[in-house]
Amino acid sequence: MKKKIAIIGAGIGGLCLANLLQKNSNYEIMLYEKEEALRLDEGYGIQLAVNSVTILNKIGFNDLNKNEKFNPIKLDFYSNKNKITDLDLTQFNFNEDKYTTLKRSVLIRFLKDKLFSNLIRFNKTLKKVDQIDQKLRITFNDDQVNEVDYLIVADGVFSKTRSMLENKNIKPNYLGSMAFRFLIDKNRQKYFDKNNISLVMGSDCHLVAYPVDPNNLNIVMIARAKEKSLQKFQESSYIKSFLNNSILKDYPEVINFENNDFKFWPIYFSKKPQLPILKNVFYLGDAFYAFPPTMAQGASQSIEASMELFEILQSNKSEKEKEYFENRLKRSEMIIKRSKFNYFAFHLKSNFFIWFREIILKRAIKNKNFIDSYLGRVFNK
Repeated sequence: MKKKIAIIGAGIGGLCLANLLQKNSNYEIMLYEKEEALRLDEGYGIQLAVNSVTILNKIGFNDLNKNEKFNPIKLDFYSNKNKITDLDLTQFNFNEDKYTTLKRSVLIRFLKDKLFSNLIRFNKTLKKVDQIDQKLRITFNDDQVNEVDYLIVADGVFSKTRSMLENKNIKPNYLGSMAFRFLIDKNRQKYFDKNNISLVMGSDCHLVAYPVDPNNLNIVMIARAKEKSLQKFQESSYIKSFLNNSILKDYPEVINFENNDFKFWPIYFSKKPQLPILKNVFYLGDAFYAFPPTMAQGASQSIEASMELFEILQSNKSEKEKEYFENRLKRSEMIIKRSKFNYFAFHLKSNFFIWFREIILKRAIKNKNFIDSYLGRVFNK
């Protein structure tokens, strides 16, 4: 008899897992999304390291139009406007599995188009879950009731489903920073190599620029902001003043305030997760553990976790949720430690420590043992 699986949330993790599961005829799956449709019009970018591209290629990602994705060669490090050194990204590549940058909407569309057309149900919010022996009875906002063998929760860092299942309000931690995203024409800027990823480190902020298609660069700035000042970001005059006094003052052509061509939001990361109360419940992506963005592993970890969960569901192990939880927690804690260290190192203020950082960085980037340990363990799982 087929195992029934319900996936809550049609983000990158939920869509990727659905693609993997639909290839196995032993499963009957349904993907539930609270929105009316998937957002395919946003052009902002994401980075995918080889650990996730390897998985995506199993469902045809390597056949995606080459104009819709990019394979940067290097990561250039800058301290303000001065280039310090660069990291060769090709050392992590393997055959067709290459470090990739692209628009998030392109990846979402790719994953959606690979699914059977009737697998996604929109305007669906989970209201209640009851454990009945080895089954889960799930009730939605429209009072539809289904009985499933496994429930996968992939509805993001502010997962209401997880709070409901665990019988407590689970809130993430504020990182102490705001994220700002811009898309700019490659030819409209003169600062960054159009074919590489650029990381610019400044005082209390850093900026990352990378190509997402033949014409555009994605710009992400992470700037520290006290929690008590978050309300001020509702005021356009405060935002303009904040950005003008940030690292962007050295890159005046990056943003056009008159066109309001940017988005921003506060950054949150997860508290240490706990094993689910109910049996056969799994948390995926940001619903399990949301990372600070300083390792660029958010999307990659959602994809990686999808494959881990897919393999565990197919296994004969009796405590699947415990096996998945322990494996994912160990992996996540390693990455979040690196992310927090990067967050500290990218935002140094003291001239002495900045000078010291540049010396260490120049040596570390060219040290194969360090690169294999610090980055290779993440990028090449």
